[in-house]
Amino acid sequence: MTEFLHASPLARTGPPTENHPPRPRVPTRRAGAFLGWLDACEAPTWAVILATYGGFASLTYWWAALPPLLVAALGGYLVCLQAHLTHEILHGHPTRKAWLNELFAWPPLGLWIPYPIYRDSHLAHHRIGALTCPIEDPESFYQTPARWRSMSAIRRRLLVWNQTMLGRLTIGPALMVGRFWAGEIRRITAGDSAYLGAWAVHLGLSALLLIWIVAVCEMPLWFYLAAIVYPGLSLGLLRSYVEHRPGATQDERCCVVEGGPLTQLLFLNNNFHVVHHRRPGLAWHRIPAAYRADRDGWLARNGGYRYRDYWQVARRHLLRPKDGPIHPTAR
Repeated sequence: MTEFLHASPLARTGPPTENHPPRPRVPTRRAGAFLGWLDACEAPTWAVILATYGGFASLTYWWAALPPLLVAALGGYLVCLQAHLTHEILHGHPTRKAWLNELFAWPPLGLWIPYPIYRDSHLAHHRIGALTCPIEDPESFYQTPARWRSMSAIRRRLLVWNQTMLGRLTIGPALMVGRFWAGEIRRITAGDSAYLGAWAVHLGLSALLLIWIVAVCEMPLWFYLAAIVYPGLSLGLLRSYVEHRPGATQDERCCVVEGGPLTQLLFLNNNFHVVHHRRPGLAWHRIPAAYRADRDGWLARNGGYRYRDYWQVARRHLLRPKDGPIHPTAR
C-alpha cells in the first residue's frame, strides 16, 4: 500500500504552454504532508482494525441473507486477517501504548489460542538463534530424529502429508490446534499456572463471541467452526507453509513470497518474511517499499528463497512435500 501513500494526487495535464502554465506544486506538498501524517499515525492499520471487526460483525449478523459459500470465503478471510492483525499488534502497532493496542488483539475470532500465549511464543520465536530448530523454535514444524523414531507409523504419514501444501491446508489446522492444546494440558496439569488468567479471559471472551454467533446471529455452531474458523486457520497456514526452512543463516531460513494485493493484504505483508525478521518493528504497510528499495539485496541475503506468488508454491508443492519433517541439524 505504500505506493499509494506516496503517489501524487495530481493528474498529468500535458506540457505547459503560455496559455496553460504549470499547475502550482503547493497542493501536492500539502497533500503529501497530509498523507505522510496519515502514514505516521498508522492510518492503514486503523483501517484494517475497522474493516476486520466491522466486516466480521456485519457478515455474521446478515449471514443468512448471503450464499453460504460467500459467507465461508469472507468469514475465513476475516479470521485469517484478524490473526495477522494480532501479529502486527504484538510488534507494537498501531500506537506506542501496548495496553491500547492489545485491546484489539484479544477478541478470539479463531477461538483456539489466548492472545498472551501467542504474543510471548511469537516474540520468543524472534529472539532465538536458530529458526526452525524444533528444540529452540516454538513455531517450528520440524521434528528431532529422536522424536520421529518414537512416533507411530500413522503419525509419521500425517506429518509427511503435512509437508505438502494440500496437507498443510487440510490437516494442518487440526494438527496445530491439537498439539497446542495437548501441550497446554500437560503444562497446566504439571502445576504451571502462568497463563491461567489468560485462559480465563480467553474462555470468557470466547463464550461471548459464541453467544453472538449462535444466539444473536442464529448461525449454527458447526457452520461457524467448519466454514469460517477452520478455513481461516488454513489460510494462515498457507502463509506459514514456506515462510521458514532450515538454512545456514537466519536470513536464509526466511522466505519471500511476493504475492498480489489480496494475499499481501490478507497476510499484512508478512509474506515478505525475511524483511519482517530483519525489521520486526516495521509497520506492515511500509514493508513492500523496504523490499522494493533493495530487492536484489534481500534475495541475496536469504539465498534466493523466493516465490513469485502462492500459485507458484502450489505448482511445486501441492502434492509434493517441500522437505521432510525431520530437521536436518537437530539432535
